[in-house]
Amino acid sequence: MGFLPVDEDERSAMLRAIGAGSFADLLADIPESLRLGRPLGLPGPVSELEARACLRSLASSNASCETYACFVGGGAYDHYVPSVVDEISSRPEFYTAYTPYQPEISQGTLQTIYEFQSLIARLTGMEISNASLYDGGTALAEAVLMARAINGRSEVVVSGCVNPSKAAILATYLKAAGTGIKMASRKGGSTDPEEIRSLVTGGTSCVVLENPNFFGGIEECAAIGQICKTSGALFVVSVDPVSLGVLAAPSEYGADIVVGEGQGLGNYLNYGGPYLGFMATHKAHIRRLPGRIVGKTLDSAGRPCFCLTLQTREQHIRREKATSNICTNEALVALRAAVYLCWLGKQGLREIGEICLSKASYAEKALASRGIRREFSGPYFKEFAVHAPVGAEGIVRALARKRLLAGLPLGRFYPELENSLLVAFTEKRTRAEIDLLAESLGDIVARQAV
Repeated sequence: MGFLPVDEDERSAMLRAIGAGSFADLLADIPESLRLGRPLGLPGPVSELEARACLRSLASSNASCETYACFVGGGAYDHYVPSVVDEISSRPEFYTAYTPYQPEISQGTLQTIYEFQSLIARLTGMEISNASLYDGGTALAEAVLMARAINGRSEVVVSGCVNPSKAAILATYLKAAGTGIKMASRKGGSTDPEEIRSLVTGGTSCVVLENPNFFGGIEECAAIGQICKTSGALFVVSVDPVSLGVLAAPSEYGADIVVGEGQGLGNYLNYGGPYLGFMATHKAHIRRLPGRIVGKTLDSAGRPCFCLTLQTREQHIRREKATSNICTNEALVALRAAVYLCWLGKQGLREIGEICLSKASYAEKALASRGIRREFSGPYFKEFAVHAPVGAEGIVRALARKRLLAGLPLGRFYPELENSLLVAFTEKRTRAEIDLLAESLGDIVARQAV
């Protein structure tokens, strides 16, 4: 297996071309103190067969959701990916295609994006969707900038139960835009509508809510939507798309802009990316949507065709008139989401949601029987926080030895919750895995009680 396929003559020719006498000359600007000063200590050359065996042995030490039961949530979830999603998205006409800068020769790609837009619009109950964004965090930030451009107001009220990673992205975007943020406090694991009411003023551009929120709780969306409507502020809601199989569509409680992370729609965890942001809104705001939109029209022969329309991004129009500086969209990841949604259909997505809800409910009872109770009360969808008598970080390390990815330690974001663990239950988790989690956590509680 040759990783440097050049011989000495070719190497010498390259060095001469750039005016270097030797490879060591290329390292002259690196201080001696920073150089290794000895050979790397690599083993000698081996055959391809031996190299593959070595790599397989090293890979067997990795932990993944294929070999561990994953109860980690907090914005990225171990949902099942049907084989049809991999099969269709790996076809060369999709897999090798880049973003459609030349739409006249990208009809297939444009049609898949158009279908994705249509599916997101139906899923959220909104009128239009764009062609996807980078991820859920940047989608939320883009939505707030969009709201600011729509009504010209300068303040933003943000729920204290928004995913802290998304909140950090939002703060970064808004600092550069000169927009002030009012953070509502966290009332346990949910948002208090009355506090939102007290924070909203005539200068509030939008209210940002996540539902289900970071702690898995279901918010009082209708009450907060009414506050926005009365004050003239826009209502920006970040959602888990899988939850919309069982929860009300955001359009039903007055959302103006709906965003979310689409990773759970037919995409793997992928070590954190690439992921998929989506955005949907009212038709009245279509010219403020960031990124791009694919439209359906007729060609010169009267045949249906697709084209990029309302390309209000910096690459296509003058910067001062651009809605965003987003460069592209996650077309291949969006395709996977479209295939997933089409494969499941409305009833299938509802069944997935019901299974997640049912397994989370079973897990709550199993954990409670072992002395592990929820940190917060109130309804939830597929995840919730639990309280343990010891630090959650230590629990995660201990349970990893049992091939359990036990959850997300909340102390990483909230020091006062260092003994709390956010646990998620997707359709992939079995009763045996949930029972093992409850038993293992229960044993830790019992040892602490002694």
